[in-house]
Amino acid sequence: MDAIDSNSKRKKITQILAEETGGKSYKAHKYSLDSERSSLEYNEAEDNTFVWKKRGETEPPTSYKSLDKLARLLADREEQVLTYFLDGSRHVYKVDDMAYQTSTRSVIYPTIAGQVGVGICKRVNKKMAHEALKREIVLSIPSIADASGKGGFFEALSVKLNESKELARIKKCGWEFSTPIPYDVKYDERKFEDRGTARIQDAMIEREKIMVKQLVRAGKLNQDNYLVKDGSLEYRLTKSDKDDDKSFQTFKQNYNWVIGLSKSFNPEACFDKGKANPGFIAELPPYSRTPVAYYGSDKEPLAFAVWYVRLRDKKYTRTPFDGIVKVEKILVREEELKNGMETETVDRLSALFINERNPTCYGLDTRWANHIYPIYLTERFVKSQYLSTESFLHLF
Repeated sequence: MDAIDSNSKRKKITQILAEETGGKSYKAHKYSLDSERSSLEYNEAEDNTFVWKKRGETEPPTSYKSLDKLARLLADREEQVLTYFLDGSRHVYKVDDMAYQTSTRSVIYPTIAGQVGVGICKRVNKKMAHEALKREIVLSIPSIADASGKGGFFEALSVKLNESKELARIKKCGWEFSTPIPYDVKYDERKFEDRGTARIQDAMIEREKIMVKQLVRAGKLNQDNYLVKDGSLEYRLTKSDKDDDKSFQTFKQNYNWVIGLSKSFNPEACFDKGKANPGFIAELPPYSRTPVAYYGSDKEPLAFAVWYVRLRDKKYTRTPFDGIVKVEKILVREEELKNGMETETVDRLSALFINERNPTCYGLDTRWANHIYPIYLTERFVKSQYLSTESFLHLF
């Protein structure tokens, strides 16, 4: 029997990485970098880019505003403008330790890999349907892996990875490697695992932005068809957006009909008349909202409207903050930037969110009180497309 050609054997992804980057793989223990998080971001790092400026609506209430009657009225009318629901998700793992030679010594850096999924579901005649889905594997490796420093290295590496026999077994399911993203190896306080995870999170957000842009270009978003994004609107301007007015206007128009809905938030970031007041959220009555806050920046030419809505009576929840969602909208039109959102629009959207509260997942999810049902279904749809942990780690 002829000897088996070693080149025909299926190489693990870490072997390919070592060969292409000049590193030495230590075949380290692989493990997940994800962990279950509280619905409260107690230690959330303060982002001082955007600060409270003023009230962010045309007719600001002096305190809480009850939406119980409006929610019932809209439910009786079966009125609905929340059509599209977007969820971005990632599962991140450390898959190897790889050594690279510096000018003085050999240094070991972690190889971080993530499954990234971004999906949109659409509601048609009270039924949810799949609208769009993007799945990919994103690697974050140390910047020192490109010893040449020449452009195109990471793009060429992605070609090699996508041609691998190891990937072939899942490629037919739609999985592929995106261009690996380098993380910085210069000294600072952050762990390398955290740096790699942050780069993968950034990649997921970019995929979300692309998907929103595609909906806008297809003419699917308008005043009768909003998109609700699961989570904060973490969409910051690129350098080209800031430098080119046309690009900036396009960016803003893309989010004219997009709402961010966060199940997790930092209560210390709630400002009442310019002062932090987390208790103001905690005491929010059932089916009510806070006044809208206008957040602006001296560094970024963007402004946000932010408010909170209670979906559940706190007597049925674990903490006083369960059952509350944070709502965000990028202010686009000139009248919004000057006077804030129309109060009537804020009330209507808030009442619709109240009517969307999840009716059934008691005990299945610790965040049940903060879910709205279409987002819950979209989240489940995206996560159902993941590879199992065992299958994913077997690639490496």
